[in-house]
Amino acid sequence: MASWCLYDWANSAFTTLVVTFIYATYFTQTFAEDADRGTVLWSRGVTTSSLIIALVSPVLGAMADRAGLRRRFLTAATLISVGATAWLAFIVPGSVNAVLAALTLFVVANVGFEVGMVFYNAFLPQLSTPATIGRISGIGWGIGYAGGLLSLVLALLGLVGLPDTQPWVPLATEGGFNVRASNLLVAGWFLLFSLPMLLLVRDAAPARNDAAGGGIAGTTRDAFRDLGRTLVRIRDFQDIVRFLIARLVYNDGLITMMAFGGVYAAGTFGMDTGEVILFGISLNVTAGLGAFLFGLVDDRLGGRTTVLWSLIGLSLTTLVAIVATSKAVFWVAVLVSGLFIGPTQSASRSLMGRFAPRRYESEFFGFFAFSGKATAFLGPLLLGLITAGYGQRAGVSVVLGFFLVGGLLLLRVDEARGIERAGRST
Repeated sequence: MASWCLYDWANSAFTTLVVTFIYATYFTQTFAEDADRGTVLWSRGVTTSSLIIALVSPVLGAMADRAGLRRRFLTAATLISVGATAWLAFIVPGSVNAVLAALTLFVVANVGFEVGMVFYNAFLPQLSTPATIGRISGIGWGIGYAGGLLSLVLALLGLVGLPDTQPWVPLATEGGFNVRASNLLVAGWFLLFSLPMLLLVRDAAPARNDAAGGGIAGTTRDAFRDLGRTLVRIRDFQDIVRFLIARLVYNDGLITMMAFGGVYAAGTFGMDTGEVILFGISLNVTAGLGAFLFGLVDDRLGGRTTVLWSLIGLSLTTLVAIVATSKAVFWVAVLVSGLFIGPTQSASRSLMGRFAPRRYESEFFGFFAFSGKATAFLGPLLLGLITAGYGQRAGVSVVLGFFLVGGLLLLRVDEARGIERAGRST
C-alpha cells in the first residue's frame, strides 16, 4: 500500500506545477499576445489531450486486464509523461513554432499521465478491502496533495524566488528559463518517487484464461472484442452507468477548475507567478486535509454521499470566487473549496473500486477515465469561447454549471445495489 500511495505523491507534481499553476500560467502569459488569447490556446491543448485519453483508455484497460500488463503499461505511460515534461523546459516563447511545440509536448505528457492513472487506480481494489477502500483512496489523494505542496514550495524557493529574494538555484531569467525549469523538477520528481510502485507492486493474474496466445496483435484484437462485450452487458450495471454519466459532468468542472485556476487568479486578480504559486501551496494544504478527513467519512457513509456533499461545497465556493471583487474574498473561497476538491476525486475513485467486478478493474477504470475525459473538452472549450467574448470571470462561470448538473445526476445512483451487482459478477 505504501508504494501505491507514493505514486500519488510522485505524479501530483505534474498536475500541480504543469497543468494547474506554474506552466499553465506561464504559457498563457508569455506564448500569446495577451492572457485571454493564451487562455484560448491552452484550452485547446487541454481539449485535445482529453479527447485522446477518452478514446484510448478503455482499450488499453481491457488489454491490461486480458494479459496482466497493468504494471508494464503504467511504467510506459509514466516514462512518456516524464520525458515530454522535461522537454517542455526547452521550448522558448517566441521561437519558431513555439506554441505548437509546447502544446504538443503538453498533450503527450498529459495523455501519458492520465493513461497511467487508469492502471494505477485499477490496483486500488487489489490493495484494499471493502471496509478500507475509502480511507486508502483518501490517504493516496492526501499524500498526493502533500507531494504537490512540497514540489510547489521547492519551485517557489528554488527556481522562481519570492519578491525581493533570490531563488536557491541561480538560473537565467531570460526567456523565463527559471520558470520553465520547473518542468525539469516535475520530471525528476515524478520519475524518482514512482519507482517503488513500478518496481515493487505486482499484477494480479490475467482476467482471461485465454490471454497467453496471439502476441500483441492478438491481445489488441481480443481487447476490442472484450470491450464490445462489456459495452453490451454494461447496461446490466445500471448504477455504474449512472455514476459514470454523473462523473462525466461534474469531473468536467473539476478539470476546468484545475486547468484554469491559476490562469484565472493571474488574469482576473493580477497575481504574479510567485503569488500564483503561493495560491497553489495554500490550496494543496486544504485539499490534502480534505482528502484525509473525508476518507474516513467515505468508509462510514459511502462514496456517493461523500461526493454529493463535496459537490455542494464546490458549488458554493465557486459561486463566491466568480462574484468576488477583492483578492481576499477570492482567497477565502479557494481555500475552502480545497476541502472539497480532494474528497470529490478520492471518493469517486473508491466508489468505482467498489463497483468494478473483480479482475476486470483496469477495463472498468478505463471507462472511469473515459467518463472523466469523454466530454472534458466541453469545459475548457466553453471557458475559452466565453472568455474570448466576455472575459475570464464569465468564462469560469461554466464550472458552477457542471458541478450542479453532475450532483443532480448522481442522486440517481444506488451505491448498495451497485456493490451487490459487482459482487455477483466475478
